[in-house]
Amino acid sequence: MIIYVMTQAENDLAQIIWETEPIRSGELVKLAAERLGWKKSTTYTVLRKICENDIFQNQDTMVTSRMTKEEYARRKGENYLEENYHGSLSGFVAAFLEHKKLNRKELEKLEKMIENYKEEL
Repeated sequence: MIIYVMTQAENDLAQIIWETEPIRSGELVKLAAERLGWKKSTTYTVLRKICENDIFQNQDTMVTSRMTKEEYARRKGENYLEENYHGSLSGFVAAFLEHKKLNRKELEKLEKMIENYKEEL
């Protein structure tokens, strides 16, 4: 399933929602004004957009998420892999390691993750 990738403004509002949900839309407007310097109309425009894309919902002036921050990040990562590496995690890792060297601690952490994954198979 393709996930909508939020703009920076949408992501800024999303972070506030994830930190404070459930939150009334009026309170969200106040927080967006304080933290982002936004007007009421800007907040509602951005909120409408992220609700249209099934990341959040605004029902009876109560704003809640339809997916957690972690779920959104995971699905966005899966989309990236699919679009750029035909869904191949090993292809992504190989390309990544061509330009970045891992230190021993990072390598050990990856090895442990792979071993744990193998045990679950």
